[in-house]
Amino acid sequence: MRNDIFLGPLPDIFKMNNGNRVKTVSDWKKRREEIIEAAVSLEFGGMPPEPDSVVVEKLTEPMRGRINSYRVHCYIDGKDFNFCVKIYPPKKDGKFPLLICGDSIYRHCNDRVIDEANERGFAVAKFNRTEFAPDMYNSNRENGIYPFYPNLSFSAISAWAWGYMRAVDAVTTLDYIDIDNIAISGHSRGGKTVLLAGALDERIRFVNPNGSGTHGCGCYRFEQREEAGLYEDNRSEKLADLFRAVPYWMGQEMKKYIGKENEIPHDMHFIKALVAPRILLETNGYADIWSNPRGSYITNLEAKKVWDFLGKPQYCLTHYRDGGHSQTFEDFCVLFDVMEQVISGKEPIAYPKPYDDIYFDIND
Repeated sequence: MRNDIFLGPLPDIFKMNNGNRVKTVSDWKKRREEIIEAAVSLEFGGMPPEPDSVVVEKLTEPMRGRINSYRVHCYIDGKDFNFCVKIYPPKKDGKFPLLICGDSIYRHCNDRVIDEANERGFAVAKFNRTEFAPDMYNSNRENGIYPFYPNLSFSAISAWAWGYMRAVDAVTTLDYIDIDNIAISGHSRGGKTVLLAGALDERIRFVNPNGSGTHGCGCYRFEQREEAGLYEDNRSEKLADLFRAVPYWMGQEMKKYIGKENEIPHDMHFIKALVAPRILLETNGYADIWSNPRGSYITNLEAKKVWDFLGKPQYCLTHYRDGGHSQTFEDFCVLFDVMEQVISGKEPIAYPKPYDDIYFDIND
């Protein structure tokens, strides 16, 4: 028996700080900056600034059909933070659309996925986002990029998103990458990261958070509850769970909203809408209850209003599959399908609504 808890209504994304509503595209651009200033700062503790310069060092002579390795140097006040990127291009000539995945700590973006991408004419880039900030409870801020910005309080997810953006800096210097068709994907905490990076970096055309849940594509005002024993988890993750287990993912001001989620001045449809009118593809598993798949769909319905307003409703997409918390070959293939369709000028696949039983107006 389902016993969901809904704390709506969701905040009005079109209401500007001066009380007026967005009426024009110019208004939306101003509203977008307001959301970045307020919601991103609150949710994630803000972002590190861009480095002074980025230099790409070849570690192998680039060749088609092999693993090409690079060291990316980010210079900040004369100091060098650097990380490695590996790129897997198809074995042919040309410029290739690119998928960037920072989840090299996982095994999801594996050889099968890379072979499929290459077969379709896509390159794949992989890096390790945890080089930018440790992913450990109670870790100090002495590693990754934290020492380069000692007076800032950005979260680990902000640091990881910054890493995706620096990877984009790097790949846009390579002559075999189609820089107009860059996609990013990540799973779970990596999905939260991808949502933030894609929201802020408009060079990224395809944004694919997978199983990202609360603090990702989920909904603070909607707690999914299921009958005990049907799934691995019988409720979705809440703000209190995040601060208990992984507080370093969070903007620390969010802590004051524990138990008061309906008072948060935004919900995650605000962050999603920053991607518009580019392509947002959320992928989720029906049985991944902890990641709040129904809540993700609710914020998708609200965020899509921005794509509707900008005349690109077909670019706000969701795909749900059977199964739980993982990023599967199917998930990647859905992304590749969407990339092929958009790049070729076709309409993306119109996936069926995942939850036809959501009939209510979520703002009632």
